[in-house]
Amino acid sequence: MWRGGATAAAAARALRSRLIPDPIHHPATSLAPIASARASSSAPSAAAAANNVVEEAAAAAVSVSHQAGSFSNALYHYGRCYWELSKARLSALVVATSGAGYVLGSGNVVDVAGLCCTCAGTMMVAASANTLNQVFEIKNDTKMKRTMRRPLPSGRISPAHAAMWATSVGAAGTALLAWKANGLAAGLAASNLVLYAFVYTPLKQIHPVNTWVGAVVGAIPPLLGWAAASTELSLNAMILPAALYYWQIPHFMALAYLCRDDYLAGGYRMFSFADPTGKKTAWVSLRNCLYMLPLGFFAYNWGLSSEWFGLEASLLTMGLTIGALSFVLEPSPKTARRMFYGSLLYLPAFMAGLLLHRLPNEHKVHNLTEKSELDGVLYGADLQDDQRARQKHEDRKPSRVQSRPPVAYASVAPFPFLPVPIYES
Repeated sequence: MWRGGATAAAAARALRSRLIPDPIHHPATSLAPIASARASSSAPSAAAAANNVVEEAAAAAVSVSHQAGSFSNALYHYGRCYWELSKARLSALVVATSGAGYVLGSGNVVDVAGLCCTCAGTMMVAASANTLNQVFEIKNDTKMKRTMRRPLPSGRISPAHAAMWATSVGAAGTALLAWKANGLAAGLAASNLVLYAFVYTPLKQIHPVNTWVGAVVGAIPPLLGWAAASTELSLNAMILPAALYYWQIPHFMALAYLCRDDYLAGGYRMFSFADPTGKKTAWVSLRNCLYMLPLGFFAYNWGLSSEWFGLEASLLTMGLTIGALSFVLEPSPKTARRMFYGSLLYLPAFMAGLLLHRLPNEHKVHNLTEKSELDGVLYGADLQDDQRARQKHEDRKPSRVQSRPPVAYASVAPFPFLPVPIYES
């Protein structure tokens, strides 16, 4: 009985040893199932870690792209707001008149770098003035269809932000003019900024005389350009400012007649409000057109342009005067619009003709000639003074040639075996 049990036990151990190897004698075989189990358990964890890394990288890329998109959107948003606050097209017209004044005030050669700096400074000051104008008129612009979509009435930018933009760009423009041009040009720019933002803007809600004050504001930029080029103002510098002053009256009279309902809703005091028939508005426009007729001949008589410009300016002004006359004969939106479009064509044609037929500024040429002659005289005098001082310095120098005893010269060469003589000073 015992033997049979022992035999059965031995047979069971042999079979077990065949199926499950001994870990002592077969360690690799015994650890294979464990390694395979660990490998099978570690494979999903490695794949999960790789998936996590990919997901984190994708999330980071999405975040970066979102931030870049937000930055580009913010840049576009504020750039658009600054563009509209500055009234870029109106500011470009101001820069054009200032640049024309600079060219007219120059001599035979136009300083291109000075012209660019003057235009840049004028652009910044004009942008500041237009922004302050909108800051002070937020409530009025909200009531007008023509202006309710501007950045401030629509809430796209805050008034404090707009005021900071106006202050910074206005100060930068004035500083640039003072640095690259002169103090006279910077003073004209600063005074025009104050006149437009703090006199003309509130006056629009008080009295119709604001149109004439605004005409003065529009006439100053050519003087600014002339002052930047020639550092002074003369009588012939007033031709282009006078043309701008008289041109603005019919231009804005037509605009006020066409948009008088909108201006009335905004709370502005315009000349056309007290003129329901439009007769007075038309007569004011015609009168100022007639004032512009002799400006071309004045430009020729004062040496600013050739005689051809006198003829061209007279023809241009006659065309604008005919438009104003039609407005007088039949005050209506149609004739007012015709005069308005005629004024838009008149100004660039007038400035182009004046620049085409311009004569160099004689005062600038004379001043440059005198300055060059004076510099030459001063340079010659300085050169003569230097030569005299150099000659006196040479004369005062002591002679470096010392006399030696004749014995020394005789003792060295013929008798080299003798000791070298000692020269007495």
